[in-house]
Amino acid sequence: MAAGHHHHDHHGHGAHHHHAAPADHNRAFVFAILLNTAFVAIEFFYGFIAHSTALMADAGHNLSDVLGLGLSWAAALLAKKQPAGRYTYGLRSSSILAALGNAMLLLVACGGIALEAAQRFLHPEPVAGTTVSVVAAIGIVINGFSAWLFMSGSKGDLNVRSAFLHMAFDALVSLAVVASGLLMLYTGWFWIDPLLSLLILAVILAGTFGLLRDALRLSLNAVPPHIALDEVEAYLASLPGVASVHDLHVWGMSTTETALTAHLRMPGGYPGDAFLNDAARELEHQFSIHHTTLQINLEDVQHCALTV
Repeated sequence: MAAGHHHHDHHGHGAHHHHAAPADHNRAFVFAILLNTAFVAIEFFYGFIAHSTALMADAGHNLSDVLGLGLSWAAALLAKKQPAGRYTYGLRSSSILAALGNAMLLLVACGGIALEAAQRFLHPEPVAGTTVSVVAAIGIVINGFSAWLFMSGSKGDLNVRSAFLHMAFDALVSLAVVASGLLMLYTGWFWIDPLLSLLILAVILAGTFGLLRDALRLSLNAVPPHIALDEVEAYLASLPGVASVHDLHVWGMSTTETALTAHLRMPGGYPGDAFLNDAARELEHQFSIHHTTLQINLEDVQHCALTV
């Protein structure tokens, strides 16, 4: 004999809800996309005039950022759509796909930077250091401001975090480009430009690794990194009347929402809806699990083939 219960509470424990994050950052996406689109055009134009690989490489990377921001914004909008038809969870998981797509865009940008830097090492050209420094300084302001727009949601939402990382790393890269432009201006060492391109590549790859790893894990229904599965199982096992816990599954429905299903063996009898409601609320309070489905088994039953 078994009983099932699903709990989804939109009230209480507000610190653990991140459902409003896409709406809160709607204006941030608009501002960041407009600012960075204008800057890409300016940076590439002056990079071409100044014969700066670093500046053009950074412009190419910024273009991937604009595409990535557009992808993140689209996912944030789709995540708000209500469940309908065959999409019984709505389109929440689009935010996971956007984070994964952003990581792939960064990797493509890295390939372009590496190719251009290698060509400039073989065929170095004079670089206008003053132009490079001035344009890159503008980039520090634009990228720094854009990163600030996403800072508040970067910890709770992988999709927003991907946008924040794009902008924050660009600000650091622009700072490095300013330094290289000044060095070339005073030393005439034009090989600094392609060398900096490779340093930019290393910074981007370092920042992309964590984003790609987390996005891949979420896309494969892995337990979100902020949740300790053994602690969740221990909590469920400690509930009054629970003899054992099995078929426990925790996965990310989106970059902000987590779901759980589990079977609780309770030979003493069905505990009532109040027990299940309290358990679900505590799971949300302690572990930020927003969608809980608990099945009560009064007798030993055969476990599901998929077990954690």
